[in-house]
Amino acid sequence: MKTIDFRSDTVSHPTPAMREAMASAVVGDDVYGDDPTVNQLESEAADLLGKEAALFVTSGTQGNLISMLVHCGRGEEAIIGDKAHTFVYEGGGMAALGGVIPHTVPVQSDGTLTLNDIRHAIRGDNVHYPRTKLVSIENTQGTVGGMPLSVEYTESVAEIARTHGLKFHIDGARIFNAAAYFDVPARVLIASADSMTFCLSKGLCAPVGSILVGSRAFISEARRARKMLGGGLRQAGILAAAGLISIREMIHRIPQDHANARLLGEGLATLPHLRVDLSRVKTNFVFFDLLESAPLTPDELVKRLEADYGILMRPYPGFKSTFRAVTHYWITPERIQTTVDAVRALLS
Repeated sequence: MKTIDFRSDTVSHPTPAMREAMASAVVGDDVYGDDPTVNQLESEAADLLGKEAALFVTSGTQGNLISMLVHCGRGEEAIIGDKAHTFVYEGGGMAALGGVIPHTVPVQSDGTLTLNDIRHAIRGDNVHYPRTKLVSIENTQGTVGGMPLSVEYTESVAEIARTHGLKFHIDGARIFNAAAYFDVPARVLIASADSMTFCLSKGLCAPVGSILVGSRAFISEARRARKMLGGGLRQAGILAAAGLISIREMIHRIPQDHANARLLGEGLATLPHLRVDLSRVKTNFVFFDLLESAPLTPDELVKRLEADYGILMRPYPGFKSTFRAVTHYWITPERIQTTVDAVRALLS
């Protein structure tokens, strides 16, 4: 990558090994179930996550929506965070396409939903109420800083769901970042979930796609929902070949992204006119505030970083002066030092 792009880990380009694998991938027709590379990816992903089956989908948004459609009927309710990606950034698909009612509860600063908030959101058996069918959490929780949720917390949410006969879905777009933070296998973090989706195209560097995992029965229904949403793919092995490298190789280098995020946070914390809370730099996200004392406005800083240094960085959506910088495969320690030096020069 010629630019230094901190806007998201979605901007990560496929690695040279991925491009080579894609060029030589053996393919079939996935709608007919005979693309061997897709089948291999789904099998390995299911084994990796400790679930019976997996489904290759076009995006995390599609994977989450499919889960909602399988777990909930029209007019039924899903408990989700008020800052959850499924609620804020997925176009209202659960309601528009599934007729599923989001029952939001506050996302805490550590990324959790409080257990009591979840309990209180579950509807009683009353003809006036929609039926509660699902509880969904996000790990890591992106909107509050890439916060990782622990095994113990996840199990507590799962126990509430089981007690009340609810399904439990995890939006695990960055589940391997949480696994790296806690130094546990990702399968341990999602063991109690009925379904989980994770992205191949963020920190794992694949160009396209996500994986949805769950029981065989769930994935069978998910496959039907995927087709209904227009997600049936043909010679998708070209894409799945990159995904195989993601789960075989790229998950093991995620701690480097976390170390680089810490390096960036520590560097920015030394600069004037910025506020960085290093205690919240836990995975590959760095949030920092540009203070009113700064000689540049947020928009001016964005434009100068790009024009003068080829650095792409933006305020987080909905925030005027709070920036989010995300590290990934293409952000090296050298590029972090270049960035810190550039911001220092512009704010001096």
